[in-house]
Formats: sequence, structure tokens, C-alpha cells
Amino acid sequence: MQRSEVKEQYKWAIEDVYPSDEAWESEYERAKGMINFSRYAGKLGDKDELYSYLKETEAFMELAERLAEYAFLKHDEDTRISKYSAYNGKIGMLFSEYSAEVAFFEPEMAAQSGEYLQSVIDDKRFSDYDYSFKLFLKRKAHVLSEGEEKLVALADESFSSFRDIFGMVDSADLPLPEVELDGKKVKLSHGLYGFVMHSSDRAKREEVYNKYYDAFKSLLNTLTANYYGNVKKDVFYCKAYKFSSCLERALFEEDVDRRVYDNLLKAVESSFPALHRYIADRKKILGVDKLYFYDVYAPLVSDVEFALPYDEAYDYVIKGLAPLGKDYQKLLKKGHDERWIDVEETEGKRSGAYSSRVSGLHPFVLLNYQPTLNDVFTIAHEMGHSLHTYFSCRSQPYAKQDYRIFVAEVASTVNEVLLLKYMLKEAKDDNLKKYLLNYYLDTIRATLFRQTLFAEFEYKAHDMVENNQPLTRENLCELYGGLNRRYYGDAIEHDYNISCEWCRIPHFYTAFYVYKYATGIISAINIANKILSGEESAVKDYFAFLSGGSSTDPVSLLKLAGVDLTSLQPFEYAMAEFDNTLREFEKLMGL
Repeated sequence: MQRSEVKEQYKWAIEDVYPSDEAWESEYERAKGMINFSRYAGKLGDKDELYSYLKETEAFMELAERLAEYAFLKHDEDTRISKYSAYNGKIGMLFSEYSAEVAFFEPEMAAQSGEYLQSVIDDKRFSDYDYSFKLFLKRKAHVLSEGEEKLVALADESFSSFRDIFGMVDSADLPLPEVELDGKKVKLSHGLYGFVMHSSDRAKREEVYNKYYDAFKSLLNTLTANYYGNVKKDVFYCKAYKFSSCLERALFEEDVDRRVYDNLLKAVESSFPALHRYIADRKKILGVDKLYFYDVYAPLVSDVEFALPYDEAYDYVIKGLAPLGKDYQKLLKKGHDERWIDVEETEGKRSGAYSSRVSGLHPFVLLNYQPTLNDVFTIAHEMGHSLHTYFSCRSQPYAKQDYRIFVAEVASTVNEVLLLKYMLKEAKDDNLKKYLLNYYLDTIRATLFRQTLFAEFEYKAHDMVENNQPLTRENLCELYGGLNRRYYGDAIEHDYNISCEWCRIPHFYTAFYVYKYATGIISAINIANKILSGEESAVKDYFAFLSGGSSTDPVSLLKLAGVDLTSLQPFEYAMAEFDNTLREFEKLMGL
């Protein structure tokens, strides 16, 4: 389908950002003319000068982000149009020029005395920036001298190469072979691998699984050396900035309490028996003598019919999210009626789905809707992001609107959990109930257990290097394979392929990121069930979280919604949810 064939009501209202390309180009020139911030260098020890600097740079950033959003959205409407690729290139140059112009700011603020920073925090004029300055104050113990900072800056460019190298291997140089599908020879790809792993053709799953891992194993020495280099880079930064471990540095940068990480690993380990039971159930249901990791994503319940046209699917989502209240439902309707969403799949359009923020306006959502059950959940998920953004932008000043990655998946997952429980309640067909329960189990397995396995692997790999132990293909595969045995138990065959899985995970090149997926779904399960239980003030408390932006640290924001990740309780509650869902699934399946 061509974009010109799509009805206007199913296209996002891009004109809300700028009415025309000419308007964008005019505003772009205005933004370029605003870049004149280096005149503040050396003056930030004066609070009046600091205040003027912050307000001027904020005005620039708000305009620049709006320009960037227009270019980004227009490009994604049809990625073949070179004009908008050029717009994105110009935005990149604009931000580069800005970054160079304000490079003095952080070193100059870091050089200020603790007393001065505290006086800024206490000054009501700076209330929009108080959390940022509290973080500056905390960082003072880890500030380097000017000369040391220059040396670290020189290393930065080289250190980024490890992730780039992995990206080139993963996307360009991996020797993936051809496979036969539907009578045609096609080259194996990451997307095709995922598609086959979710299919019911076991022989094809086995073939593709082995060929896929053979490609990675053929480059295992290279990938080992590259990952070892990446970990050594993390250890270098850890030592340079005077942290006791790479994990401590990562948590410090996110302003997350160490107890959160420790609670996650402890609670997950205590729930291994339930995960082992689910894997054993999978083996029984599939009826195989031996279960392999190419069976982990195979469907346990035959596909269900849940084909809804977009408008019906959207209305269904609104009904499913009724526990969040009428105001939330009205906002969902507003997003639909006022064209926040680009719905249809068209030629040249970017694939997938996302939600994106425009300060002072409303969020935008990209979909490529198909009438499937998964895409109904995608509506709920992306609108969860969007209304989190909406409440944050409505409630916080510009400097505090953009919430942290640590909490970014909470609202979207709350919506998914609420929708799933609504569907279970409404389902009259046992097959649909089985499918939904299995969907929920697999979501928790992949997002909570698997991501925690990843987190434990990277923690132990970094610990080895911090203690002067080199990383080799043998000890990395032994480490990863051992973790898989602990997590998945004895009902599944632990072959060498799965011991090598670590070498294909892109997130390992951004260390200590993956655990946030697990804490996100744990938080969402707790919040959704508080709301469904009718707990007094649960919805109000949740809205306080949604409205928090980055006004304080992310763990404190979640406490507003009644989830204290510094205690074990929410982790244990989420583990119990998995166990209870599994029991319900086993009962329906007659196990």
C-alpha cells in the first residue's frame, strides 16, 4: 500500500509539529542562530550567569528537539525520501555544534565547590534543575582533574569501536548460510531465525538453530577478543573514575540503589523451581524425548483467532484499560481521534512500533498494524509509553520531563498486564485462555528470567576482569553454559550452541543495561495487580509515578506507585505471579 492510499484519520498529525517543510527550515535557521553559549565559559560560578545560561540552553534544546522530531517522523513515514534523511543529517550537525559550544559546562560545574552547588540547589530559582545539581554534587567524589579528563576524552573515541565492531560482524560479516523455506532458498537472517524459532516445524527449527550458531561459532575467537576488550574498557572507566566495581559505576550513573540489583538476583534464584517446572511442562506438551533450546519458543497452544480491525482493536484496548479510570480512557480516545498515531503499513515506512515525545505538544506513535493478537498488545504497549510521556510533560518543567531508561518500560508493561487480565476474564474459549496464559508465562520467562541471566553473566564477566582474570572463549562459554543449567534445569539439553549464546547479545556492549527489563516487568506486575485489587489510592499513586518525569531518582519514583525495589517484597510478588500463572496453565492443560 502506498501512503497516498491511507485515509487521513490513520496518519499521524505531523502538521501539529510544523505545518510545512518551509516552516521547519525557517526554524532550523533560527536554532542555528541561537548557538552562542561559549560566552558563559568561566562565569558559571556566578548564579545569575548560571541561571541565564540554563534558560538559554533550555530554549535552544526545546526548539532543537522539536526540529529533530519532525525530521525523524517524516523520515520514518517513507525512508526512501532522501530529503528527510538530509534533514536528519542537518539535525546531527546542529547537535554536534551545540555540544562543542557547551563542552565547558560539565567540567566547570564539577570544579565548583560543594557549598556553591548546595546553594544552587537551595535557591528556588533553580527548582527546575535541583535534581540535576544534586547529581553534580554526588559526582564530585568521582571528578578528575582537567588533564585527566582530557586523557579520558581521547580514549573515548577508540573505546566506542568494540560496539561498532560487534555491529559490523552481526549485521554485515556474519557468514549466515542459505536455508530452504516454503520451497525457496533464502539467506538466513536474525529476523528469519526468530521467525523459525516460533514456528511449529521442529525439523526446520533444529536445522536453522544449528546453522545460525555455526555462523557465530566460526567467529568465536574474534567475538571473544572483542567482548574482552569491551569489558576491559569498562574496567578502565571504573578505575579512572574511582569506583570499586563496574557495577557500582553503572548504578551510580543511573542513580539506582545497589540493593535493587542484589534483590533481583536473589529473588530470581529462589524461583528457579517454578521455571524448571515450566520447562518440564513444555517438554511434556510438545511430546519430545529430549527438549532443546530450539524448542523454547515453539507454540504450545495452536494459534487463536483474534483478528480485529484497527478501530475495533483500539476500542478493545480502551475497555481493557478501564481499571485506570475514565480520565485515562479519555486520553486514549483523544490519542486516537486527534491522530497521534500512524497506523498502516505502507511502502518505505519504518518497520516496528514506537512512541516518541514532542515537548509542549503530544506524543506520536508509529504502528504497522496487522489484525493479530500481538498487534492488539502493541497498541496497549505503545500507548502506555505515550501516556507516561503525556503525564510527565504535563506535570514537569522541561528540564525534568524526560524520564529515565530504568522506568521507561513500566507504563507500557502495566498496560499489557491489565489488557491480558481483561482478556482472560472475558475469554469464553479455553483455547484462548491457554494461549494467553502461555503468552504471559513466556513474556515473564523472556523479560524477567532471561534478562536476569544476562545480567548475572555480565556481572561475573566483569568481576573476573576486575580481579585480573582474562576472558577466553572457554571460560566465557563455561560461565554462560553453567548459568543456563542453573536457570533452566535438567529438563532441557544444554548443548554447546547455547553455551555460546553470550557472543550474539548486542546489549552486552552496553553493560548493566539488561537488568532494567527485569525490574521493569516486576514493577509493572506489582502496579497492575494493586490497581486490579481495588487497593485504595492505587490508581492515584500510579498517576503520581507517571507524572514524575525525572524529578528524582527512579527508585523513589516507583515508591510513589507503591513499589519499593529496595525490599524483596515486589520481587517475590512477581515470582509468585509466575508460579500462580503456571499452576492455572497446568490445570487447563491437564498436567
